[in-house]
Amino acid sequence: QVQLVESGGGLVQPGGSLRLSCAASGSIFSINVMAWYRQCPGKERELVAGISSGGTMNYADYMKGRFTISRGAAKNTVYLQMNSLKPEDTAVYYCSLIPGPSLLGAMKYWGKGTQVTVSS
Repeated sequence: QVQLVESGGGLVQPGGSLRLSCAASGSIFSINVMAWYRQCPGKERELVAGISSGGTMNYADYMKGRFTISRGAAKNTVYLQMNSLKPEDTAVYYCSLIPGPSLLGAMKYWGKGTQVTVSS
């Protein structure tokens, strides 16, 4: 079993920055992908970015260089640095861990999510 705990969400003004963190614990496969998804109000959950245990990163096209995903030295943590935030970035952000080398893996573990609200 894998547990994921997100932190770092909150209220920020447009143009501001936030850094989300996620810590994984439990039976973590050595080869995995950790990723951030988000669910905007009234919309489906969507991928934000993913990073493999080998360091390969994938970003959704709409990021346009505003967000950066990284992993901690211990490999069981993942971060999402979000800059130039826009009101449309308002969402619940979820951390996910996918065993194996691909974001497309069938098994996904999820955290409970952290709310990010971008508003003046």
